[in-house]
Amino acid sequence: MKEFTTNIWSVDKESDSLTGHPQIIQASLWIKNNEVIAFPTETVYGLGGNAESDEAIEKIFAAKGRPSDNPLIVHISSLDQLEGLVAEIPKRAQMLMEAFWPGPLTLVLPKGEKVARRVTAGLSTVGVRMPDHPVALELISECGLPLAAPSANISGRPSPTTAQHVYEDLKGRIAGILDGGPTGVGVESTVVDCTSEKLTILRPGGVTKEQLEEVAGETAMDPGLVSPDTSAPKSPGMKYTHYAPNAPLYLVDGSPAFIQKLVDKEKAKGRKTGVLSCNEHTHLYQADTVIPCGSHDALESVAHHLYDALRAFNESEAEIIFSEVFPKKGMGTAIMNRLEKSAGGKIITE
Repeated sequence: MKEFTTNIWSVDKESDSLTGHPQIIQASLWIKNNEVIAFPTETVYGLGGNAESDEAIEKIFAAKGRPSDNPLIVHISSLDQLEGLVAEIPKRAQMLMEAFWPGPLTLVLPKGEKVARRVTAGLSTVGVRMPDHPVALELISECGLPLAAPSANISGRPSPTTAQHVYEDLKGRIAGILDGGPTGVGVESTVVDCTSEKLTILRPGGVTKEQLEEVAGETAMDPGLVSPDTSAPKSPGMKYTHYAPNAPLYLVDGSPAFIQKLVDKEKAKGRKTGVLSCNEHTHLYQADTVIPCGSHDALESVAHHLYDALRAFNESEAEIIFSEVFPKKGMGTAIMNRLEKSAGGKIITE
């Protein structure tokens, strides 16, 4: 893999106009040359490359160390870019585009002839979304290309919500990073399969099941979210362990007192302990490292801070981490999906 001096280009997303911004133009030139660039979206930072070029897509997989059967999501800046990218747009997909684009919603549609073979990992479908971030939209527009863009991190690690996170993971592996400040939602987009008889969520995210059903009616959860199989994943985030800190993480479905007992047992063995906690409970724990991730009563704040909190454990001495759990409703569904992936399914029940 080619070694880079990774550039960091700062862009103020609050600027009156980003059209013709020199940093964005510089980044677009790299992409047009089939290199890959990290850029901010409203969810997490993405690692973007030309979605019509297998050469560029290979560089995304190499930089991340991503499994080859894990498909990528394509990002667009205008509906015109769907031409040739998808073969058809079902009515329900059109309804969801009108309601949630630009925004944290990926729609899985029949793929068109222009999408690079490696983007879809051999599937007959492609995931597409329009990000709700001015820097992302201007970059895609400046490139004049749809961009395939998974999260800009080493595969398996917590997704990046700041340019610094990207730099820590991918320094020397990519040509540059557009720094547009911290991201907003904090967890990736919801992925919805629009090709089956019933709309099906393949990955919960920034748009909730309840919001989808208000627009397009009954929406199912893919069985693979509960019992992942070994077949090729239909969406990013379905098959492999993701979002994991360096130390093993265990989810604990129990009271703070029960979690503290688990901490005490590990401390008695001489192990450094960590607890991932909601803001309201941090004072209840006597662990070596206690990191809050947002309010239990405002799950959007947990989603926003989750990856930053998981990464923070890598700066601690924690050798084992216990995490509180959250209700699986609304944004809590996405939060628990990410925590279950990051724990590799390890759950302790009181």
